[in-house]
Amino acid sequence: MTDTVAEAPGDANRRRAGGRGRRWGLLGCGVALTAPAALLVVRLTGLDAGTPLAMPMVLFPWTTVVGVLVLSLIAAVPVLRSRWALAGVAALVIAHAVLLAPRFLPDGRQVPAHAVELRVATVNTNGGAADAQAVVKLVRTERIDVLAVQQMPPGGVEALDRAGLGTLLPHQELRPEYDSSIYSRLPLTAAGTTHADTAWPQTVAEVAVGGRHVQFMAVHTYYPLGSPERWTRDMAALASLAGRAGPDTVFLGDFNASLDHAPMRDLLAAGLTDTHAELGHGWAPTWPVGHALVPPVVQLDHVLHGPGLAGVSVSERAVPGTDHRAVVAVLALLPEKDRQQGR
Repeated sequence: MTDTVAEAPGDANRRRAGGRGRRWGLLGCGVALTAPAALLVVRLTGLDAGTPLAMPMVLFPWTTVVGVLVLSLIAAVPVLRSRWALAGVAALVIAHAVLLAPRFLPDGRQVPAHAVELRVATVNTNGGAADAQAVVKLVRTERIDVLAVQQMPPGGVEALDRAGLGTLLPHQELRPEYDSSIYSRLPLTAAGTTHADTAWPQTVAEVAVGGRHVQFMAVHTYYPLGSPERWTRDMAALASLAGRAGPDTVFLGDFNASLDHAPMRDLLAAGLTDTHAELGHGWAPTWPVGHALVPPVVQLDHVLHGPGLAGVSVSERAVPGTDHRAVVAVLALLPEKDRQQGR
């Protein structure tokens, strides 16, 4: 005869409650991981190009943080701990990390001590609302050689002139009707606008420095919220221009794109390097700013350069009145042998 011990009603209730808690907890974790998993698929397939998926794609780094938090929660809470759940979430987090890690690892390129340097900056003036005195102070403090501005109407041009920008950067290719302009300490040549298939022409100019001619393009693309198809065509047109450009080329401005967008990756593949990623500053949100409750969450503003140059430093600066941070970069002109290695 076998003796059996009846289970106390309280123990059974606790076990059932624990089972329900586990199921609900894992369900909640699954819901939280929907965005990281979905954006991982978009990132791997490039489905954001020409589609509304371009908008949520800017949150890809943030969803990586969500994945890390869920993984930590499952590992820390015994009732949620599951070998399969841990393995699945870990795989998701690792996939994100593999895609993001390169931009946080400096490329380690050594810039010769004697290399000629250019100090450049870009700022979206938010329709001319940026504080003109602050822009001039930025140029003076950072000793900027070439400045690209976007969304600057004629009134903004006049405000910058009154604030004294012309004294610091007297050489100018001003195209307020086309949304971008270039200011320079050095004389400009081959200045004008592109004829590529972009929503509006992009402003270009060259400066002679170190015995070389460096071409600059002040970039402002259409925005994916308005038309992802138009934005994708803009980015494709820039990639085409980059593919035909020489090694001494700088594209800088508001690309309305992050490094996780497929069109931006296509642009970089055409022969350009993102200065932030090159120097290991792979997550530097520049938009939106000026909102008390909303911090900058997306990097839309970039300094890209060809293989004839290398990034020395890059940083972001707040400019009152605009919803974008300015980006300031120091670029070095590489010797001929290093230019070939960078191709």
